[in-house]
Amino acid sequence: MLKKGKKALSSLWLSAAMIASSAIPALAQDINLKPIDDEAFFSGLYELTIQGMISGAVKLVMIVAALVFFFLLIIGGIQWMTSGGDKAATESARGRITAALIGLVIVFSAWAIATLLEALFGVNIFELTIPSLQGT
Repeated sequence: MLKKGKKALSSLWLSAAMIASSAIPALAQDINLKPIDDEAFFSGLYELTIQGMISGAVKLVMIVAALVFFFLLIIGGIQWMTSGGDKAATESARGRITAALIGLVIVFSAWAIATLLEALFGVNIFELTIPSLQGT
């Protein structure tokens, strides 16, 4: 009986090795070892401007602020649920939720004002494109 188990185990190892060795050439075909063309790789840096950096920073600040306030809202909700009826913990959670909602309202109001400025005056703060005063 022991001999039969060893034989089954060795045939299992053999079949696993055959399957693994047949997969190696298929995986090797997807590897691309061409050298990187430095000019193409860094082409985005050549087009980098102060306006682009400022607009990127504005977008980043808006996204980070929205995420921070959203997670504060989630944390306040969890704090409220785990307060267990404790009045001080519930008030703390309520204050955190209120602050998070006010922060989200401020972030989305800033986005709405920026969109309104673009619609009314043609000034896009997120792309920092300011139309020229001269007619073309």
